[in-house]
Amino acid sequence: MFDLENNIDPIQLSQKWLKDAAKTEVNDANAMALGTSSLDGMPDVRIVLCKDISETGFRFFTNLNSTKGQQLASNPNVALCFHWKTLERQIRVRGTIEQVSDDIADAYFETRHPVSRRGAIASNQSHPLDSREALINAVEAVKQQYPDDNNIPRPHNWSGFNVTPHEIEFWSAGDNRLHDRILFKKTDDQWASQRLYP
Repeated sequence: MFDLENNIDPIQLSQKWLKDAAKTEVNDANAMALGTSSLDGMPDVRIVLCKDISETGFRFFTNLNSTKGQQLASNPNVALCFHWKTLERQIRVRGTIEQVSDDIADAYFETRHPVSRRGAIASNQSHPLDSREALINAVEAVKQQYPDDNNIPRPHNWSGFNVTPHEIEFWSAGDNRLHDRILFKKTDDQWASQRLYP
């Protein structure tokens, strides 16, 4: 349970919980739900991978021409949710996004598997696809264009975002559904915490 007397830093606690989850989750402990909204106000959600948590925020990467990329361009307000069933923990985040620098996007893109890099170039993400074979052929065409695994350039429509949190809520399961919840809200660069009913 949370001890509010110990001046919990929500960024540091997020980092700790993600590190804990990496020891117990079978796949993708860094998976998080990303909530956005369309121009007509309809909510949308999908799973993305959090690649970093730091004082600058929660970082992920995507195709800028995808549905999520277009929604982020029109509305910078987003929500995130991590859920770790094995640990019975959850983190919810509300904040705004800012695109990362080209240097950061380039550096991360170079760490990806060559097939993933070629796929990022070949994929017209979120748009209609005639067949699975068409995707495989598109990736093969990119491989012909960039045969060197160490020289596959990041496409201009692929980058990353930092989510600057305004609210971070931590949830920890309790017996008989008497869960523990604590909400942090940021005002004037200071975090204030409040325990919530489960």
